[in-house]
Amino acid sequence: MESGMKLFKLTWPIFLELFLFMLMGTADTLMLSGVSDDAVSAVGVVNQYMFICILIMEVIGNGASIVVAQYIGARRMAEASKIAGLSITLNLLVGLAVSSCLFLFGPMILGEMNLHGQVLVHAKTYMSIVGGFLFVQALINAFSSVIRTYGFTKESMMVSLGMNVLHIVFNYALIFGHFGFPEMGVAGAAVSTVASRAFALVVFIWMLYRVMEVRIAFRYYLTFSREYIRKMLKVGIPAAVEQITYHCCQMVFLYYVTFLGSNALASRQYAMSISQYVFLFSIAIGMGTSIVVGRLIGARRQEDAYRRVLSSLKWSVAITLLVDVVVIIFRVPIVGMFTDNHQIILLASQVIIFSMVLESGRSFNLVLVNSLRAAGDAKFTVYMGFLSMVCMSLPLGYLLVFKLDMGLPGVWLAIAADEWIRGIIMWFRWRSRAWEKQALVEPAEQPAALQS
Repeated sequence: MESGMKLFKLTWPIFLELFLFMLMGTADTLMLSGVSDDAVSAVGVVNQYMFICILIMEVIGNGASIVVAQYIGARRMAEASKIAGLSITLNLLVGLAVSSCLFLFGPMILGEMNLHGQVLVHAKTYMSIVGGFLFVQALINAFSSVIRTYGFTKESMMVSLGMNVLHIVFNYALIFGHFGFPEMGVAGAAVSTVASRAFALVVFIWMLYRVMEVRIAFRYYLTFSREYIRKMLKVGIPAAVEQITYHCCQMVFLYYVTFLGSNALASRQYAMSISQYVFLFSIAIGMGTSIVVGRLIGARRQEDAYRRVLSSLKWSVAITLLVDVVVIIFRVPIVGMFTDNHQIILLASQVIIFSMVLESGRSFNLVLVNSLRAAGDAKFTVYMGFLSMVCMSLPLGYLLVFKLDMGLPGVWLAIAADEWIRGIIMWFRWRSRAWEKQALVEPAEQPAALQS
């Protein structure tokens, strides 16, 4: 009961924070739909690249959050602080490298994506501005993940609320030219994104020093410990490889969709903007569960971790199905909020029906994969992910889309097949308890008087 209450305390602010983050993306889509469907399509394509780049930058952040959680569980607070400081520095360096690549080579990359006309023009504009300042998001991810790992999920959520409000205000001013600002369209949405992120970063930096039990000394930012980096990379690299593989596969599916026409491209973006709210709770409970599991593993409470994950999975699947049913019932008016193009409304509504199969499988992975990573068992999820996503899902998608002429619904079914295959495999992996041998904090490192 105590573990469940603790998980709820951690999860509901994460849920709201993610909801606000998604709302910011939806605000972009809604406001840009007032410019044109081409603008929406362009930003959707660029954001697919942004997701991949953010995942590259999260190699350190993901690994650090799990290592810090295990050290907190072992009550080794000074070392947790050192790892947090080092992770922030490494995130900044990686972020600057990624931002430089996007700014210099982004237009060339987009030119190879089968985009044409105004879609390509809008995409290049958005890429150069948002991509050039993506290092700000790298730092936000580093600070917010550390703050959440220490249990201050509500505080992180409040910063996201402020960022979301600012983003909507800036969008209104810069996209449409209100409050004396010029009408900038897609460029305005990009500037709004960067400005609101910069505000959030400043607040996160201030907040970090108010929540940590042992504060990060300045020298911690410049102390490059091989042991700490090894532990962060042991989890961070497999987690990033798996996520990058997933989103690269999404890029291939996006490439498939470009051959189906502009209506299919816009329909995909609208359907994805709606579907993200279906699996929102699963993401939140997966992140919250990973924090709890990391601490329990660090404290050598494997049995509690095992039961916690199974309980979280039941809630995740049940709530996802409930939300999915509601979205399917009201799918036509919901899609109609984004566009008045009848063909796009019809196609987007059609693929949303398939989300019942897709999202139920995805809810398994969002809980189980996060929990396996938190236990240190990250390599297994990478191997299985590659086999399912690359070797099965992509060929299946090609078959359904082009050979069986299923179009956009074929993409949704191929992704659903991958989610279910991986979900079942991860279920058996967790039940096997092989992850119990993968802890990052060795028994010899534990305090002698550790309380259970």
